[in-house]
Amino acid sequence: MTPELIILTLAALLHAAQFVLFATLANIELPKGATLSPRDRDQLGAPLESMLSVKTARLQRAYNNHTEWLLLFAIAVLIVTMGDQQTSVTAGCSVVYLIARVLYVPAYYFGLSPWRSLLWLVGFLATVTMLIAALI
Repeated sequence: MTPELIILTLAALLHAAQFVLFATLANIELPKGATLSPRDRDQLGAPLESMLSVKTARLQRAYNNHTEWLLLFAIAVLIVTMGDQQTSVTAGCSVVYLIARVLYVPAYYFGLSPWRSLLWLVGFLATVTMLIAALI
């Protein structure tokens, strides 16, 4: 397995861990059965996120953000791998992506501004660099 695929696997495990952490805290905080319901506003009385504590809602947003950006990273890894374009640059970029995403979670949880946004940018640029490197 290439270093990029190993990092993609670790990123997927990070994604699963983020979900478990968020879901556990949400189920502790929300009224009994709220997450088992269809989560309709009229049934719950408010949007689900507004019923969460500030930090648990941040975990949800961090998870949602990773849901959005993991796809682009996975595309970059697949292009690099299937195109046989793996280099030390693409391997390094994948490591940078994972480190940025791991650090992004506590930065978001603790409301560390502007660090959260800078970590997001580092992960994004690492992914874009992988895509460009595959074309060169």
